[in-house]
Amino acid sequence: MRADYDSKANAISIVLSDATQAERADQVHQRAVMALHGNRPVELQLLYPDLGIDEPLGAVCRAYDLDEEALAAAARAALAAPDRSVTLEVAQTATA
Repeated sequence: MRADYDSKANAISIVLSDATQAERADQVHQRAVMALHGNRPVELQLLYPDLGIDEPLGAVCRAYDLDEEALAAAARAALAAPDRSVTLEVAQTATA
């Protein structure tokens, strides 16, 4: 997953899949837009993250059954390194 925070636009982009191009967008929350290929999420735009990321991320994760902790980690990493791309790999929890 790749994330970047554009400080001038005050927006975070989180790319979930480089392999696919978006066909349409779904505004899940007033500050969260999910780009989709078919019904598959490919990129998340979080608008005005200075107002908080938890509420819009929660709405997106509920709507698309995504890993909220992983997306929050990507968003926080992007905020920590503004105007640069951050790559994050999140592994599945191993089952015993």
